Amino acid sequence: MKQQREHWGSRVGFIMAAAGSAIGLGSLWRFPYIAGQNGGGAFVLLYLIFTFVIALPVFWGELLLGRNAQKGVVGAYFQLSNYSHNWKLLGWFNVLTSFLILTYYCVVAGWCVNYAVMSINNFTVGRTPEQIRDIFDTMYQSGDINLFWLVIFVLLNIGVVYGGVRKGIEYWSRILMPALFVILIGLFFYSMTLSGFKQAVHFVFVPDMSKLTASGILNALGMSFFTLSVGLGIVLTYGSYMKETEDIPKTGMIVGSMTVMISLMSALMIFPIIFTFGFEPEAGAGLVFKTLPVLFAQLPGTLVISTVFFILMIFTALTSTISLMEVIVANLMEILKWSRAKSILITGAAVTICGIPPALSGSKTLFANWGALYGKDYFDTINDLTGSWMLPIAALATTLFLGWFIDKRIPNEEFMKGTTLGKLRGVWMFVIRYIAPIAIILVILQEGGVIDINKLLGR
Repeated sequence: MKQQREHWGSRVGFIMAAAGSAIGLGSLWRFPYIAGQNGGGAFVLLYLIFTFVIALPVFWGELLLGRNAQKGVVGAYFQLSNYSHNWKLLGWFNVLTSFLILTYYCVVAGWCVNYAVMSINNFTVGRTPEQIRDIFDTMYQSGDINLFWLVIFVLLNIGVVYGGVRKGIEYWSRILMPALFVILIGLFFYSMTLSGFKQAVHFVFVPDMSKLTASGILNALGMSFFTLSVGLGIVLTYGSYMKETEDIPKTGMIVGSMTVMISLMSALMIFPIIFTFGFEPEAGAGLVFKTLPVLFAQLPGTLVISTVFFILMIFTALTSTISLMEVIVANLMEILKWSRAKSILITGAAVTICGIPPALSGSKTLFANWGALYGKDYFDTINDLTGSWMLPIAALATTLFLGWFIDKRIPNEEFMKGTTLGKLRGVWMFVIRYIAPIAIILVILQEGGVIDINKLLGR
């Protein structure tokens, strides 16, 4: 008999929660700076292709697995593989990926809290655009401040996840996501009035394939998984809270389209500022924090606008981190039979401890020689490891599981439940069995130096 689980209160609630997890800091924080580092248009084009051709089918697959098993990611792979301990490891790999991302995501969210507090104090007054940008570097190097806000944000996560699915995750997602859309649309329209908007549109939508590298291809693939929360166990866990009457393909399309729209809107909100004020689009992880305050400083009522935006950034980060934390908590509850309260407290403590290295990366008070050994500080290393390697590997394993190892009746029957898009089942399975795994393997081999796609293309 299947374990009875708490379910989403409504389809809208699930869409808001799934979109919140997917959009979160992935679309607002990570997408613009990764796009900037990889040349803009060519990266964006590949990101769009990867999202709808590979990531979305895997998103559907994870929802199907979760709904059928009615378990967290570890228990689901174990049960659906006829209790194979090898496939159970894939579940644990998902949990590990979620945990590692959560450790530095909470640090980034802490930056949002810090900027909200600074906004209340009108920190841009009397400062030039360059001075406003430099504030992020000062904060990044202030390990004690980053640790303080890390702890505060983890406590905030504990409070929300403690409420469970309906009263915690779904309740807050239904409030926060619409508020985020409103303010993003407002800032997007204002960015259209800036002199750099035309250049930004060209940068984002006109592909320059000469700027695309092997790493850029892998980053685009990883970004498609990152923004849809694929390969983390989040989608599977959320799927386990779905009812059998839910239309998974249609719901997935809605979430995927919302994610892409917000990612592109974020880029078109940020890059006009960059080109208007002559900044560099390759600014890295601090891109959002360096550019948006410059825009806010030009607006009337900057204190209110800046404060509201960064408060919404906090809540956006929260919709991502609570989903990551729920993956870990759900598995601890199922496997170790712990209460939700105990699972949350232990997870929060572990995240705080393991969040210390990324929080101190800029100050170099811990792992001072990390950059000399690995070429990047600890924060950037763990960010790249999870986003560009662990997510594609997890997604590859998921496609192989769905396409070749699971009883074929399970995904085929589950796909048809509650959907009006049953005609897509054959196409979906073809993508899962052939297109997605081959594409992921080629990209990984390219990044690993085993093959050279550039030479194959005659470049």
